Amino acid sequence: MKTPKLWPVLALVALLTFSCSTDAVEEEQINAIAASYIPSTKVIEIEIMELINDHRIQLGLGSLESLNQAKAEAYSHTEYMIEKDGISHDNFFVRKTNLENSVGAVRVGENVAYGYRYAQSVVNAWLNSEGHRAVIEGDYTHFEISAEQDTDDRWYYTNIFVKR
Repeated sequence: MKTPKLWPVLALVALLTFSCSTDAVEEEQINAIAASYIPSTKVIEIEIMELINDHRIQLGLGSLESLNQAKAEAYSHTEYMIEKDGISHDNFFVRKTNLENSVGAVRVGENVAYGYRYAQSVVNAWLNSEGHRAVIEGDYTHFEISAEQDTDDRWYYTNIFVKR
């Protein structure tokens, strides 16, 4: 029986096709894409950002700029809270580390909320809480917000603040 001349080529193709390193590279690329997903901005998010900046300006603090990487981290956490059906600061240090590594953040803060239907309501709730107000009035340069609804139309919020 003759051995086909293409067998060495087929063996090489099979080796490259089933290589673990190729799978690992593809998995890393998929994870990077998922971590950097930035959804389009909603009206309620713009309203919240404007209310927070208005508050800071009234106090003589600098207004904060938008930051896409913070939006991606906020969105990811808001989706996590919806999935868990509750608000939390779970994995905050992961988000903080991601922002330190990706944008050179030297300080990161976070406010979360649940159930408020209007921008003014959620901002008022944060301002009426000493800890949340301290974050809003803190020494930051950038921020972003993610406001998402669950299947029952309940709102979840993650507001991330960054100093670069």
